[in-house]
Amino acid sequence: MGSVARRLCQQLLEPIHLVTYFSDEPTEALQALGYEDYWPGYFAGRSAPLGRVPAEVVDALFYNFAPGEVARCIPGVWEVATPEAALAARRDGSAAALRRILGDLADGPGLARAADLATRAAVTAPMQGRILYAALRSLPVPDEPVARLWHAATLLREHRGDGHLTALVAAGIDGQEAHVLHAISQGMTPEEYGRLNPLTPDELAKVVNGLRARGLVDSSAAFTAAGRQTKDRIESLTDALAAPAYDSLQPRELDQLIADLEPLVARIDAVGY
Repeated sequence: MGSVARRLCQQLLEPIHLVTYFSDEPTEALQALGYEDYWPGYFAGRSAPLGRVPAEVVDALFYNFAPGEVARCIPGVWEVATPEAALAARRDGSAAALRRILGDLADGPGLARAADLATRAAVTAPMQGRILYAALRSLPVPDEPVARLWHAATLLREHRGDGHLTALVAAGIDGQEAHVLHAISQGMTPEEYGRLNPLTPDELAKVVNGLRARGLVDSSAAFTAAGRQTKDRIESLTDALAAPAYDSLQPRELDQLIADLEPLVARIDAVGY
């Protein structure tokens, strides 16, 4: 079931959720509230289900942002707009982006069916230990099919993300180390990976040297055998923790969900965000 969960969440539902970060409509909707730059809108929209919690809580849940990144935005973003307004802007902007990208597919029976099946999985997944997912579960499910599909994809994406943090913590990998390991797994050097840009060269070198001292990367910042095993173990545990989210769907329903999502993701890949 772990491989099915990875196929569904990473390859088929993640692209639907990612309109939130890569399309113009959600960013413009948040900027219309008064968030002039990208990152304040990002932190407002993504953390809004939690309410007005301190920066330390958001930093713990988002995990892999560089020191100080969250605190530059939280709690100041709530002086611009309420969490409720940020949630509505994020949802409506994301649905508008998805509808634009999908075109005629947005009103097809496949999307409506996918929205129903994904929502059933999304609202029945285990909540224990899934703080961000649980916060999202407290929100109403949209009636409109495109918005409902985006909402379900977001729930399942953050459910998997909460589990991924558990896997990282269990492996003793902190947020910046996780970025380095991901960069290496994607064939990039740490210096080439954009999410590590907030670190100074000395800070990044310290992260890499720490992984090297533990025998996880070699002198050229590539995986050692132990590093590859650690990365694979993290991903396998993430898959295993994500799998129960789909227990409410029968095998034929899982097949149907995959079949309905595939043309939607193909359109996203063809059109872009």
